[in-house]
Amino acid sequence: MPSFQKINRRQTLRQIIWGGLGLGISSGRCEHFQSASTKKLHPGKYVAGILTWYTQGSHADVIIGKILEGWAYDGGPGPELRLASLYIDQFPDKDMGRRMAEKHGIPIYNTIEDALTLESGTISVDGVLSIGEHGDYPWNDQQQKLYPRRRFFEAITRTFQKYNKVVPVFNDKHLGPVWEDAHWMYERAKQLNIPFMAGSSLPVSFRKPEVNLSMGSRVLSAVGVGYSGLDIYGIHTLETYQSFVERRHGGEKGVKSVQWFGPDTMWSQVDSGKVDRSVLDAAIAATPASHPKHLLRETKGDGVGLFLFEYLDGLTGAVFMLPGYLAGCGIAIKTAQPRRILATSIEERREPHYPHFAYLLKAIESMILTGKPSYPVERTLLTSGILDRALNSRFHGGKKYITPELNISYSPVDYPHAPEPPLYPPFNRP
Repeated sequence: MPSFQKINRRQTLRQIIWGGLGLGISSGRCEHFQSASTKKLHPGKYVAGILTWYTQGSHADVIIGKILEGWAYDGGPGPELRLASLYIDQFPDKDMGRRMAEKHGIPIYNTIEDALTLESGTISVDGVLSIGEHGDYPWNDQQQKLYPRRRFFEAITRTFQKYNKVVPVFNDKHLGPVWEDAHWMYERAKQLNIPFMAGSSLPVSFRKPEVNLSMGSRVLSAVGVGYSGLDIYGIHTLETYQSFVERRHGGEKGVKSVQWFGPDTMWSQVDSGKVDRSVLDAAIAATPASHPKHLLRETKGDGVGLFLFEYLDGLTGAVFMLPGYLAGCGIAIKTAQPRRILATSIEERREPHYPHFAYLLKAIESMILTGKPSYPVERTLLTSGILDRALNSRFHGGKKYITPELNISYSPVDYPHAPEPPLYPPFNRP
């Protein structure tokens, strides 16, 4: 049984005011960085980290690093979680996983099963963080990076079945990335009754201005805007968008169609009135621009375009991806009562140590402490499906996809303790 270096327990934080490629199964050995005979596990909730790789600034760093080193990476307060073990799929030249494991006395196992059992013959952790983001993995023709998220989840759930025990699991970013994998993961979690969360850090990040949509609002139109790559940031923008519109009157009923419009065709959807120009203008005005002197409609490039989707309740979903023009993600929403437009951008602060990931980690922490997801995994399932269908539409020349598979209903009302966007980070502002 491996042992672990004691990590300082987090002090009570201020309450958030606002709402390589094989599994390596051959040997089963692990890298122990501390004598197994000198220390014992101390009380607390222990998690296994299942990672693609661990480099500075990677998602492994900005999530696992906060568990190991505190919210501000200064050895001070951190989450009420302890890292029990690691499985790391790839070790690049700039790997810091081995160094961090040695520093904190964490074993790195060669298999996911051993990382969950600690070679004890039973599930020996209280939760699993599956972080399948960053790494050297192939791309498909639809320009989706084929991260091994399903492979990780298959190994995790196979281990649960083998030892007849489940614990909460968090899957970083979108399920999949292809729809077939996303749907399989969701159904597998339901089958085994696993407390399951997934998704982006941006829905719980800082908003500027700090606004939210009241639950049950009557939404007339909503437009999201984003930047960067379609796969990597399309999901961030869609999840941010969905975290607002799912609060509309009647809750979420799902999406009936998805279509891609490129830079030469997307403005026709604005000129025809399909997309509300005033709401689009408000979203763009709220979001930082990378080249404010450029003319919006002259923005071109392979990743510029519109995800247009129709909800089953009649709302038109519109997310414009504008790399080269914008330098962030934002959203604007027109409501009926009161009749107004709310607009905000989502901040991605880098210092100290990507603090918006602290709020994602607090949501994960809550699920592992209580056994209840902090927000619906159906949000991530739905946005994973929209993104997959949009990228397929793009690959097939703008084909419109009818999507009965996206008839996904849920309500955020069922998650009364879901974290809201923060007014303050869980540590002092820099």
